[in-house]
Amino acid sequence: MAGTPAPPPAPPKPTWDPQVPARPLLRPTIRIRLTLLYGGMFLIAGVLLLSIIYLLTRQALYISTDDLPFRLLKGEVEPNFDWCRLPAEGVTPDQFNDSMAACLQYQRDLALDDLLRRSLFALLGLSVIAFAFGYAMAGRVLSPLGRITRTARQVAGSDLSRRIKLAGPDDELKELADTFDEMLDRLERAFTAQQRFVANASHELRTPLAINRTLLEVHLSDPAAPVEMRELGKALLATNERSEQLVEGLLLLARSENQIVERKPVDVAEVASRAIDQVRAEAEAKGVEIRGARAPAVVQGNGVLLERIALNLVQNAVRYNVPEDGWVEVTTAMEGAQAVLVVSNTGPVVPAYEIDNLFEPFRRLREERTGSDRGVGLGLSIVRSVARAHGGRITAVPREGGGLVMRVTLPR
Repeated sequence: MAGTPAPPPAPPKPTWDPQVPARPLLRPTIRIRLTLLYGGMFLIAGVLLLSIIYLLTRQALYISTDDLPFRLLKGEVEPNFDWCRLPAEGVTPDQFNDSMAACLQYQRDLALDDLLRRSLFALLGLSVIAFAFGYAMAGRVLSPLGRITRTARQVAGSDLSRRIKLAGPDDELKELADTFDEMLDRLERAFTAQQRFVANASHELRTPLAINRTLLEVHLSDPAAPVEMRELGKALLATNERSEQLVEGLLLLARSENQIVERKPVDVAEVASRAIDQVRAEAEAKGVEIRGARAPAVVQGNGVLLERIALNLVQNAVRYNVPEDGWVEVTTAMEGAQAVLVVSNTGPVVPAYEIDNLFEPFRRLREERTGSDRGVGLGLSIVRSVARAHGGRITAVPREGGGLVMRVTLPR
């Protein structure tokens, strides 16, 4: 209506974040502290240098009787130094005055040269003191950064319980340390939740699969069961076994993404030998020869996970091999400060551009994601994750004539 007043304008939106606590305008920030520190050092150094130059100048301008270039004896002017040459008798006053002025000028030049030399020595000494004091004070101001760095390195080793807890003035470094501590709290909660989820998922997924396997095995053990039901039971048992392998692989992959906290001495050669013993029957059934020399190579790590590396690589090398006269070579050795496990095999030709895809989950070479009896497609993904968790790496190179050369390096 015409008589309705206009609504009041909305208040302007605040330009500050209300969740951020207000800070004092002149809080002792790093910028202010460094400004005061180096400004004060410059002022003190300037005052000291000015005082030293003043004292040296005063000393240079102080002239005693012995310092005069000439003296008056029995009405005659005689020089005190060899460099002051006064003219003989019979000269005009102007000539005598010029000689006196030359003596005084020479004495002044000597005094200025001495003042300059002493001033340079004083400047050099003050520079050394200023650099040493500045280095010490800068280290004191920036020492919290070293503490933050050391804590970050400890956290990088999977010690998420570490905190900086930096005390001191409320400056940028303390704000950075507090923010880092808050981030570590969130990361620790996330990793704890992940571990709890993996443990719960491990129990919840394994239990029904184990029950299904037991029921199928009991059904297959019944001699009165029809042939059709027995064939169906075998197919279901194979599917159940494949599901168990998939669950175990996923859980192992989830666990191996983190760094290894508890490490013990593990001989990679022994681990590789145990893996070969587990695969030997399958290799003999396929006509694949396993060979290679395995020298001792001790590293600090988790023996179960390292055995999984060797087992997955040897299994893949046996399963993805040629139909006849195939071989798998497994070698271990120490190269400097690293243990090296190399698994090479005969097999189909692998294009170089397909190498990276082999390490992705559920990826196989020219095969579908499902329907293969050679595994669940997690073997190399688990190998890469376990190697990274130990601080190592794995590389794959196509072998001339077919097959691959897998090389795992682990730090000692």
